[in-house]
Amino acid sequence: MPKARIVILKVIMVIMLAAIAWKLFDLQIIKGDQYLEVATERLTTNVTEKAPRGEILDRYGVPLVTNKVGYSVVLQQAGQSDEELNAVIKRLIDVLYSEGCAYNDTLPITYEPYEFSFTDEDGDGSTENEKAAWFDNNEYTDDEITRDMSAADVVNAYKQIYEVSDIYDEADARRIDGIRYEAEERGFSQISPFVLADDVNVNVVAKIKEHSNDFKGVSISNTYMREYEKPGLATHILGRIGRISQEEYNELSDEGYGLNDTIGKQGIEKWGEQYLRGVDGTSGTVKRVGDDEVSVADGIDPIPGNSITLTIDSRLQEVAEQSLGTNIEAIRNSGGRADKDGGDCDAGAAVVIDIKTGDTLALASYPSYDMSRFDEDYQSLLENTAQPMWNRAVSGLYSPGSTFKPLVAIAAMESGNLSPNEIIVDEGIYTVYEDYQPTCWIWSESNMTQTHGPLDVSGAIENSCNYFFYEVGNRMGISVIDEYAAMFGLGEYTGIELGEESKGAAASPEYKKSIIKNVTSQDWYDGDTLQAAIGQSYSLFTPVQLANYAATIANGGTHYKVNLVKNIRSSVDGSLIKETVPEVRDSIELDADVITAVKNGMRRVVDEGSASAVFTDYAIPIGGKTGTAQVGEGSNNAVFIAYAPFDDPQIAVSVVLEHGVRGANAANVARDIFDCYFGNTGALAQVQATAQPEGTPQPTQEVQDSELLP
Repeated sequence: MPKARIVILKVIMVIMLAAIAWKLFDLQIIKGDQYLEVATERLTTNVTEKAPRGEILDRYGVPLVTNKVGYSVVLQQAGQSDEELNAVIKRLIDVLYSEGCAYNDTLPITYEPYEFSFTDEDGDGSTENEKAAWFDNNEYTDDEITRDMSAADVVNAYKQIYEVSDIYDEADARRIDGIRYEAEERGFSQISPFVLADDVNVNVVAKIKEHSNDFKGVSISNTYMREYEKPGLATHILGRIGRISQEEYNELSDEGYGLNDTIGKQGIEKWGEQYLRGVDGTSGTVKRVGDDEVSVADGIDPIPGNSITLTIDSRLQEVAEQSLGTNIEAIRNSGGRADKDGGDCDAGAAVVIDIKTGDTLALASYPSYDMSRFDEDYQSLLENTAQPMWNRAVSGLYSPGSTFKPLVAIAAMESGNLSPNEIIVDEGIYTVYEDYQPTCWIWSESNMTQTHGPLDVSGAIENSCNYFFYEVGNRMGISVIDEYAAMFGLGEYTGIELGEESKGAAASPEYKKSIIKNVTSQDWYDGDTLQAAIGQSYSLFTPVQLANYAATIANGGTHYKVNLVKNIRSSVDGSLIKETVPEVRDSIELDADVITAVKNGMRRVVDEGSASAVFTDYAIPIGGKTGTAQVGEGSNNAVFIAYAPFDDPQIAVSVVLEHGVRGANAANVARDIFDCYFGNTGALAQVQATAQPEGTPQPTQEVQDSELLP
């Protein structure tokens, strides 16, 4: 029996040794490469070599946005305790503050006295929804943090979570809380460093490196920052970049984005993200015992993003922006009563389009701001009631006023409700309906003593005769007006490469129903149609739509998609990745007599009518139409559309001045644009020549397009 037991034990030992040998063979030979890779990954810190974003250029290759090399402060998880990490963060804060450098902190709580600082992102006038969403998405909610906590309670809760010692004063404790919170939001871990501060100066770099023993886990990385070659120019077009949000990361993580990445937030930076974003490179080191670092495989070089060339002429863009600012200031300074005479004029937009391609040559919105100072100026920009961050050129919705009358004239003649030579007599009061009898502007302005008398369509456009357009609008009905408005792109997306574009709307029973409670599509009255026919009522269009509408008239009926991007080229070899070609949205068949009659009326507006004072003895023949649109409060809006040269049109322009009083004031901006485009000298000097000093009587023709609601 003992021998048998010994044999059994020997057999068991042999089996065990065989199993061990097989396991070692499996680990080292069969799966050796796999386990080596896993072990290496655990010991390797991959440092991302950020790729520069692609450049943005104007149509002639003038750089608008490039890159500069900057420094970022990166915090890495190096096995520190909470106490050690907090101490390092405190020292970093001291260095950054001493050099006036900002750091990343999105904890939505102010410093003492603590208050929540959510932004009203849904525009409902309250931040309660944003606050509720924050609590919903907070990983500590219902444990360390509860929904009924005050802002001070939340700060104290985070002090407990992050073990922030009482040795720190309230300000430093809040700063540590904010950085720890932001780090967690950015996925801070041993394999995922956290970018604590961007674009720090060399003094910060020097102080951190000189005292590296005090900054365990802190490193300095080279990164690329956006450089604005013409600060403040075309800001609304170019847009901005910013740190990726959690929602964006959830959507884009499969495309290689990390929580520390930046991404296009607005403008071309956002639209062109897929092209402008480069491919990051990598480098790696292996941490051995004793903190010795051994290089692993060679890194991968980053690939810069592709460049985007815009259709914008930066010289024309600059003139448009400057002219808007100068004219708006002149109107405001010469205004008497703020609510009637332009003392409240503070904003506007101007758009220039190539009528043969749909290319946008200028897209200006005022007021604007300097993107290179966005972080420093952010709070003041938010508090500015003129909303400088809003791109009015593509997002602003405005009543067109009398600039809509050429469209109504085309619709009436093309639908057979008016002939080019037909005469309609202005009788002052439109008496077709007993319950609604609107008046022509001249009848009201003259104390019921004057009318325009007999007019054909060209004369009606020149004189902006409301009576004439009441009649043709009544003949057509709203459906015909809406049909032609859509053909010319009014109340429709233009296709411009900006995600902020608003669609707008042409006045219609359906639209009225959508914006007014307890209204049905049957609650559309005859007066609604009459007002729509003179550009009032519920029609709201963007400046870019108005410019494209003017371009469609100028070229005889070819309605183009509006372009802002000319081409996209590879950063590697300069090859063409994408090129924009003119895209026809609609070819509107217009009778020659119809378009001639409308254009002649627009020519007479500039030569003899409401814009003639602005273009006196102007060398270039122009077709245009002024508009004075009433708004809910304050001075009227000023609107102007035009194209030039009249006989061989090249460009179309639209200008809107909020509370600009009368359309002729907007024409001043258009003249500066024409001066620049056609090479005339003194483009902006004309502003002073045409500005009307306080107390100067206004020429009669400049108020000829006042649409007066009864």
